Amino acid sequence: MIKYLITDPEFWGEDEKSFKNRFLKIKPFDFILYRNKITPNYKKSAKIFVSFFKRQGIDKIIIHQNSLLAKELEVFGVHLTSKQFQDISLAKQLKLFTIISTHTIDEVQQAYNLKADAVTFSPIFFKEGKGKPKGINQLKEVVQTFPNLKIFALGGIVSEKEIEKIKNISNIYGFASIRFFI
Repeated sequence: MIKYLITDPEFWGEDEKSFKNRFLKIKPFDFILYRNKITPNYKKSAKIFVSFFKRQGIDKIIIHQNSLLAKELEVFGVHLTSKQFQDISLAKQLKLFTIISTHTIDEVQQAYNLKADAVTFSPIFFKEGKGKPKGINQLKEVVQTFPNLKIFALGGIVSEKEIEKIKNISNIYGFASIRFFI
């Protein structure tokens, strides 16, 4: 099962020193998303982030929302928001591994039709401020309905307890989280 770390700027900071200090303390992951909604200079901080993690031998680096920046920084992929379905085509043209956030079965269907490589489906478990959780049964339904789509469970995954529930789902691609890894 693929482990997808979604970064949070409050945890990582803005410079290489903070990345290094935190990197040594996190749980192992397979993919890492640079996601920073607060920095005034996203491109500059993304470059620092990507440079640092490439030097650590991490090759599955994802950039949030910006396919052109992902291509410029020569990273593995882009993670689009649920308001960016129209951008899937560009990401695929740029040969980026393309993930899009989804919250309904209709959105998963749309992502599948547009040939996204993967989706996050959320929230699976309760998380303050994120609405009613979908739960394991709806996650199973999505995975069974779209067996050829890589699906990451997302939302409220903070411990091994949630991981145990997810990994029993046949064909689940993986899970994504911020808090599980830190």
